[in-house]
Formats: sequence, C-alpha cells, structure tokens
Amino acid sequence: MLILNQEQIRQKTKRLAIQILERNYGVDEIYLAGINNNGLSFAKSLGLYMKRNTDIPIHYLQVRVNAADPIAEEVLINIDKDKLNGKTIVLVDDVANTGRTLFFGFKPLLEILPEKIEIAVLVDRKHKNYPIHSNYVGLSLATTIGEHIEVQLKNADEKSVHLV
Repeated sequence: MLILNQEQIRQKTKRLAIQILERNYGVDEIYLAGINNNGLSFAKSLGLYMKRNTDIPIHYLQVRVNAADPIAEEVLINIDKDKLNGKTIVLVDDVANTGRTLFFGFKPLLEILPEKIEIAVLVDRKHKNYPIHSNYVGLSLATTIGEHIEVQLKNADEKSVHLV
C-alpha cells in the first residue's frame, strides 16, 4: 500500500529541512549524517532544501551500520571523527522502527564531544525497543509488528514509501 508518493516526500523533506534550520539558527555549520544508503540519500535531499534557505555550510557524512547484526561489524563513518568536535550533527535515516539502527549509529559519535546531536527520519514507527526519540519526523505511523515499511529514495524520479 502506498503511504507517501514522490510529491508528499518532497513536501515533507522541505518542511523538515526548514525545521532543522529553525532549531539550529546561529550555528556555524551543520553535519547531516546519513545511516547507510537510504539515510544518506535522505540526508542529501534534506541538505538540498536547506541550502536553498541558508548560507550555513551543510556537510554530509555516511554512517555504516550492519542493520541486521549491528555488533557483528564496526560502525564506521567516512570522516575524521575529530572534525565533528563542537559541531551540530543531525543523524538521518529513512525509517525509525525499533530504534536499533539509530542507536548503534551513535556509536562512533560517542568518541567525540559534539555541540548537539539530533535525529531526523522520514518515517517514524511506534515500535521502539531502544531509547531513541526522533527530533524531526516526516510521518509517524502506528503499524503492526508484522508490517514492513519499504522506502525508495535512490531513484530521483520514483521516490515512494510503501507499507507491506
């Protein structure tokens, strides 16, 4: 079942980008840390809208988490962690389900002292098993445990969110 079409995703992304800028007024720069591929795609979409509304430098980084077994492999980021000291970081993912991937996405950030860390997700499900609260949410869904959210963000012409 289609939950969000391309236009709805665009509207929600634009709104979230403005909210992030409003809550971070006066910062020198913002780092959007996308988790895995879909998180990074969503982070880049957010960043494009943010750049239309500010001169604040927006930087992207990728956090690599093995979502199926987050302790099986080291959680990696593609930037020198020390560059993030004293910075504003928004951890970005497409879907927050149990909160496990976001929880483990914090792991490399625990080795530094950022100014602020926030979370932005396109879809937030209400099945949290981990102490994760999303600061910016495109759509909040109460679903059954057996239902699954599929997010297509990579293809710029066919973005969508489905409940299956």
